[in-house]
Amino acid sequence: MVTVAPPHPWVYALRLPRDPRAVRVARMTVRAALDGHGRQDAVDVVELLTSELVTNAYLHTEGPASLLRLTGLSGGRLRVGVRDSDPYVPAPFGGAGDDSVPLAPLDSGSGRGLRPVQEYADSWGGWALGDGALGRGAGKLLWFEVGGRATLPLLLK
Repeated sequence: MVTVAPPHPWVYALRLPRDPRAVRVARMTVRAALDGHGRQDAVDVVELLTSELVTNAYLHTEGPASLLRLTGLSGGRLRVGVRDSDPYVPAPFGGAGDDSVPLAPLDSGSGRGLRPVQEYADSWGGWALGDGALGRGAGKLLWFEVGGRATLPLLLK
C-alpha cells in the first residue's frame, strides 16, 4: 500500500472522561486514526505511549476529564499530547528533579508509565497551563513525538 503524505498536518482531538475505560478508548482512537492514515508502522509504539500518558492522567488527577490530541506532522512524524487538570509536570517532561525516570522494581505492579516514553519517543515535553478559574491551576500538557519509523523492539511486541 502506498501512502501519500497530506500537504498539511492532520489533527484528531478527543475529550476523555475521568473513567478507567478512557484508556482503552484512547488506544482504539489512536489505532483507528493511524490505520486510516496508512501509518500501521507506528501503531504499536504510539498506542503504548498514549496509553501510558492517559493512564497517568487518570491515576494522578482528580479532574473531570483529559484531552487527547494526535497530530500527523511532515516527514512522517507524529505528536501526541495529553492535557489533564493537575499542574504538576513530572520528570522527564520538565518537572523538577532528575531528567530521567528510575526503573521500577521488577515486582512492582505500577511505576513504569513514563519510562517507555523515555525509551521509545524521539522527543517529549510538558508544561503547566497557567491559572484556571477561581485561582486553581488549569492543569498541564504532556506530549511526545515519534519519527517516521516508530517501532517497538521485538521484546515488547
